[in-house]
Amino acid sequence: MYDVVRVLIAAIAVLMFVGGVLLLAVAPGAAIELIVIGGIGIIAITLERGRYRSEHAERTSAPAGPGGGETDAALEPRFLHTEEVFVDPTSGRRMRVWMDPRTGERRYRAEG
Repeated sequence: MYDVVRVLIAAIAVLMFVGGVLLLAVAPGAAIELIVIGGIGIIAITLERGRYRSEHAERTSAPAGPGGGETDAALEPRFLHTEEVFVDPTSGRRMRVWMDPRTGERRYRAEG
């Protein structure tokens, strides 16, 4: 479902941007609005990240684990268990934070 909404938003943003460019000669005021809003939509969809995912998971396009965090694969030994726990409001899953004390990088994993 999430991917469908994302594609729909991207399509609408591209249509607004292209429509704004085409209208530029006829109605510059409305065209600029369409270009700006469409451009913001394109940038937002391009830069948007999955929730609770590390930079490594984003770069490698690793699949999301339970609760939207990391997969259940073993973490590198540099990541230490922290006492930070929260409940993901969307999935209702309890999430645990793991951190690399040297770099401050954080990973989020579902518990239970």
